[in-house]
Order: sequence, then structure tokens, then C-alpha cells
Amino acid sequence: MENQAFVYIMANHRNGAIYLGSTTNLARRVWEHRNGVVAGFTKRYGCKALVWYEACGEWEAARLRERQMKEWRRTWKVQEIEGLNPAWNDLYDRIAQP
Repeated sequence: MENQAFVYIMANHRNGAIYLGSTTNLARRVWEHRNGVVAGFTKRYGCKALVWYEACGEWEAARLRERQMKEWRRTWKVQEIEGLNPAWNDLYDRIAQP
């Protein structure tokens, strides 16, 4: 996953609050959300589960994809989540470094 940029969605529970972001270090950024390192939406609403992510190649592509998806209706974002992760499981273990 090195030299990759990602778009990702964090949630507090199935069909609850969701947060969409992008990063070049997915494992570190999700860890920061899970541990409330940075004040903001995810800390306030307890969005600690990584429920969806997509590799985008370069940073510019990830930022563009994030901006596009932020304009989507919530139902479209939920469809993206459920297409990859129908049970809204926390995917952090898939991307965390041992």
C-alpha cells in the first residue's frame, strides 16, 4: 500500500454517521480517527470503523475522487459501502501493519 493514495469512509455504526476523506497513508490516518488524535467530525461522532476504501494511485486522483464523492447523495455513498462491505464490518485489520 506504499506510494498509494486512498479515498475512505469511516462510520460510527451501520447506517449511522459517515465521514469521507483521502490520504496517502491509510493505516496511519484510520488509526488517528480510531484514537481521536485530531479534533473534528470523526471524533465528535465516534466514527471509528473503516467501512470502505478505494486505492486511487496518485494523491491528485484521490483528492479529485473525494471531492466528487462528497457531492454525492448519502444513498449513493451507502451503496458504495454496501457494494464492498454489505455488513459494514470494520476493515481496519485488512490494512493495519502488524
